[in-house]
Amino acid sequence: MKPFYSLIFSLFLATHLAASSSTSGLHLDWLNPKINPSQNFYEFANGTWQKQNPIPAAYSYWSVGFILQEQNIKLTHQLVEDVAKSTHSVDSVEEKLGNFYQSGMDETTIEKLGATPLQAEFSRIDSMNQVSDLQPELAHLQLLGVDAPFSFDQMQDFTDSKQVIGVASQSGLGLPDRDYYLKKDKKSVEIRKEYQAHIGRMFKLLGDDAEHAQHAADVIMSMETAFAKASLSQIEQRDPHAVYHLMTLDQLQKITPHFDWKLFFADLGYPNIKQINLATPKFFAFMDMQLNDTSLDDWKTYLRWHLLHATAPFLSKPFVNETFCMTKKLTGKKELLPRWRRVMAAENNALGFAIGKLYVEKMFPTSSKQAVQKIVDRIHAALEADLKTVAWMTPETRQAALNKLRLMHYRIGYPNKWRDYSALQIDRGPYVLNVLRSSEFLKRYALNKMGKPVNKDEWDMLPQQVNAYYDPSRNEFNLPAGILQSPFYSPDASEAVNYGAIGAIIGHEMTHAFDDEGAKFDGQGNLKNWWTKEDVKKFQSATACIVDQFSQYKLDGLAVQGKLVAGEAIADLSGISVAYNAFHALPDYAKALTLDGTTPDQQFFLSYAHAWAANMRPEQSRLLIIVDPHPPMLYRVNGTIANMPQFQAAFALASKGPMINQNRCRVW
Repeated sequence: MKPFYSLIFSLFLATHLAASSSTSGLHLDWLNPKINPSQNFYEFANGTWQKQNPIPAAYSYWSVGFILQEQNIKLTHQLVEDVAKSTHSVDSVEEKLGNFYQSGMDETTIEKLGATPLQAEFSRIDSMNQVSDLQPELAHLQLLGVDAPFSFDQMQDFTDSKQVIGVASQSGLGLPDRDYYLKKDKKSVEIRKEYQAHIGRMFKLLGDDAEHAQHAADVIMSMETAFAKASLSQIEQRDPHAVYHLMTLDQLQKITPHFDWKLFFADLGYPNIKQINLATPKFFAFMDMQLNDTSLDDWKTYLRWHLLHATAPFLSKPFVNETFCMTKKLTGKKELLPRWRRVMAAENNALGFAIGKLYVEKMFPTSSKQAVQKIVDRIHAALEADLKTVAWMTPETRQAALNKLRLMHYRIGYPNKWRDYSALQIDRGPYVLNVLRSSEFLKRYALNKMGKPVNKDEWDMLPQQVNAYYDPSRNEFNLPAGILQSPFYSPDASEAVNYGAIGAIIGHEMTHAFDDEGAKFDGQGNLKNWWTKEDVKKFQSATACIVDQFSQYKLDGLAVQGKLVAGEAIADLSGISVAYNAFHALPDYAKALTLDGTTPDQQFFLSYAHAWAANMRPEQSRLLIIVDPHPPMLYRVNGTIANMPQFQAAFALASKGPMINQNRCRVW
């Protein structure tokens, strides 16, 4: 006799696979009937979608979220094109939108100019005569968005969340992460060789002869490798204590005696800065040594490269194509995106909130905002109920957790006040200069916040983005309008489908306040312990369960870094758990319908899996496993729900199998 779960599985397939399209938002046609859900639920839920949605040549991965993002980009592209074709008042935001787009689409001029629009910047670098000339040049390049060898920006003070301070952080690498320079495996060695050859080819495009280009590539690879060795790993940077070191000017000078911070701040245009967060002191101590030990000519070569590296996508075809050759090695992409798509990406970065205003007016009615607000409120209530009853927490910590939840803010759709772009100059001249002026505008916009109270109305994510985020320093999460569409949310979908998708995403962001990183911040957004010692140990044990579980997973032969993905994995598990509880707490849950033989609980878990349907190239998988704090999508589904007895019950699975974690993890 077949095991009971196999019989249920057969009945399940027989009753619902006749449906070839979505039913109330449920995509039954995405299922792979050849896969048993007890063996691989992700492939069972998404297998047919994966077969029918191969990765387009211009992309490194393809997912339901990316498809929705592409739809949003096509819509905003049409909106911007319409603006560009119309006449607008001088210096209006509409004129700037049109000018930016037209300059980016003017291929004739771009090809004619090549790299000549950057000549003034290269001349500035070449004109340095002594090491002391480096400081004003580093400040100048920072304003242009060239973060080499470090990045200077703003942040909320971790210990005074009402204030904004400056922050200096490690940076200055041309490859995606320090591990690309340090790993000894064959693939990493190949990528380094290709990167070094790529640098040489780029310098030849600038006009250097073969000998000078090769020397430049050697210098840059040597300097970047040294900086990589001095950098913290992605895992180390997840600890907020490891990247927070508030220092006065005197303290900064002790770390970097060869670098004058007071002069650097004055060169930036902010001479009144008295203290900043030096996020990675050891990196800056090493940088200071390099200022003394590395020749000025090598520094010129290094800065010349990073200016070119940052701007090459906006130059003529030889630079664009050579840059894409390196991108292919890192991501597996097969062809370059069309020009309009690349220009829209740059314009979203430069004038994103102006585009977002057009998008919201077109796509996000008040009714959708109100409906999502109700889901948020219900998931908030479910998390509150969980915090009140979770067995392992002592009363003191429980009260602090509930207080943090009560103080949490959430915003839906778009900001109440749109960004002012009046200080940004955009014309129909050289495209790359519009990009550089935009970079300076955005950097100034950010740095002008220093020394001022936090603007709690500000958004850090564009309304048209298919994403969401939680900010521990503000204790708030934002849901942009871009993600509030099918398959994540639809006013026509069943409650089960909406709670399994957008509900789990809301729960994910909300419970980030209580993951292994967010839990270090209090309800006011300050880096402050609010746990008893007893509860800290229990929480760490629960977190260790997640780390151990995800460290066992592999993708394309690479092991998932459990310590890197722990926070996101905790939020995935906790988020879907509170969403499930909120769904079951609905007044009409008892009336929820079985659709095409699919019970409400089955709809919930299928919808969750559908939200992560994706295909990915091996090169992109490798990149993300090294740098991305999110688990691979396969394990965001299988690894998460394998911890849930509710999932086992919904599909009547046996007590053992790949989809049941024998040592079930639970945090919240």
